[in-house]
Amino acid sequence: MVEKSCGVGECGLEWGDVETRTAPKMLLGEHEHSIDDKNRLTLPSKFRAAFAGGLVVTRGLEGCLNAYPRADWEQLVEAWLAGLGPFSKEARRVQRFFFGGATEAELDRQGRVMIPAALIEHGGLGRNVVIAGMRDHLEIWDSATWRTEMKEVEGSAEDVAERLATKRLD
Repeated sequence: MVEKSCGVGECGLEWGDVETRTAPKMLLGEHEHSIDDKNRLTLPSKFRAAFAGGLVVTRGLEGCLNAYPRADWEQLVEAWLAGLGPFSKEARRVQRFFFGGATEAELDRQGRVMIPAALIEHGGLGRNVVIAGMRDHLEIWDSATWRTEMKEVEGSAEDVAERLATKRLD
């Protein structure tokens, strides 16, 4: 994420009108929010600059939704999904899962994004949700499902970390 700014004399700005907006380097933290009756979700204000260029919301794993800044989605596609062979049944299934469920969106002036009904259904999202920063993207979880997932993670995090560390050394 890049710092965007205009200085005095640039972009037609006068003294006192200079503003610097910095998108967060990483998307971090968990935030409780709600989905309104029109299926709109308000993103936490600290994340909005990262999504100023648009976003892609898609199915996530473990029953959540993923939201990527548009540029980061394009990088993910190039790095992971575009290289999957078109003749592999598993590759086609993974592509269907992520691309078929994806939707491009823009934040409105209040920092809201409309979540399509099919994605709400995939995530089992009720009115109350948790938005979790995952470094380069957000996960959107139903609040009750998030609590269950966190209990499971907290009970196994040390063991999983140990296994991953061992794999890395191999």
